[in-house]
Amino acid sequence: MRSSILIIYTGGTIGMKTDPDTGTLIPFDFSAIYEEFPSLKRLKVDLEVQTMNPVIDSSNVQPHHWVTLAELIRENYDRYDGFVVLHGTDTMSYTASALSFMFENLAKPVVFTGSQIPIGVLRTDGRENLITAIEIAGAHDEAGHPLVPEVSLYFQNHLYRANRTTKRSAEALSAFYSYNYPPLADVGVNITYHHRLIRQLEHYQEPLRVATRFADDVCIIKLFPGLTEETLRAMLSIEGLKAVVLETYGAGNAPTAEWFIRPLEEAIARGMIILNITQCKGGAVAMDLYETGLRLQQIGVVSGYDMTIEAAVTKLMYLMGSYDDTEIVKKQLKESLRGEFTR
Repeated sequence: MRSSILIIYTGGTIGMKTDPDTGTLIPFDFSAIYEEFPSLKRLKVDLEVQTMNPVIDSSNVQPHHWVTLAELIRENYDRYDGFVVLHGTDTMSYTASALSFMFENLAKPVVFTGSQIPIGVLRTDGRENLITAIEIAGAHDEAGHPLVPEVSLYFQNHLYRANRTTKRSAEALSAFYSYNYPPLADVGVNITYHHRLIRQLEHYQEPLRVATRFADDVCIIKLFPGLTEETLRAMLSIEGLKAVVLETYGAGNAPTAEWFIRPLEEAIARGMIILNITQCKGGAVAMDLYETGLRLQQIGVVSGYDMTIEAAVTKLMYLMGSYDDTEIVKKQLKESLRGEFTR
């Protein structure tokens, strides 16, 4: 059984190669993918490529780009068995996390990948990342159901749940990692799928629904020794601000001094949502462990459990774009909608 895969190139390092005449990097023509990588013909997949116009450096990605990408997948959803999204690494985890929330009833693979070295450079990591991402997107069981029917991110021998990933290195080829959730698959001589960790579906025929509204009135406040009340109040007083991701210490701890607690309490009373996540790469917020976290819980700060900063920000933006009622947003923040946290 052959699978049909749509590759969507959004921009990024993976899409560059060296011009033999000038030595400079120029865009790679993915429409000639079989000529560049004839080994792809051995996979049981039929490939088509669409390049976003214009292509986007991932540092310039904004929520409206997420909407464009999601709508492109929706428009082609019935024509293909899976999708591979090629994206710059700097904001890949943000885009992949956002799409995981945007898609409801997703029953096909959407695999994000990219590279640290341009695909046209001899020792690129992009070649293996691309080929394996295509193979994963086209993998199915004996009944014809996809093996990974969720938004995922493949990089350097590991397939991760997209909204659990973060970019951990600007130089290492293993640029991404999931600190709080194991890989969905490990790649060596064979691809080993960890089926118990992959999202399981009861129905595969539900129509795909896509949320297209994002709220952009969100900011991140990272705690550090030396943060002053004046600075904190200034950030909480930004005109139009409706939600804050508060990056706290350890297991969700923060200063207990009134100069810190009072501005947060006043902001919550005004209707602001404050979501608590830990600055630590691994581990979770547990605000009932210590007095420093319990005080935040008492004033109405919402726990982000073990969410990444990328998942926390995009989930807030998605929920606030979908619901006008603050209480509904808070309730939804406490629910794992797409496997983005573990309680």
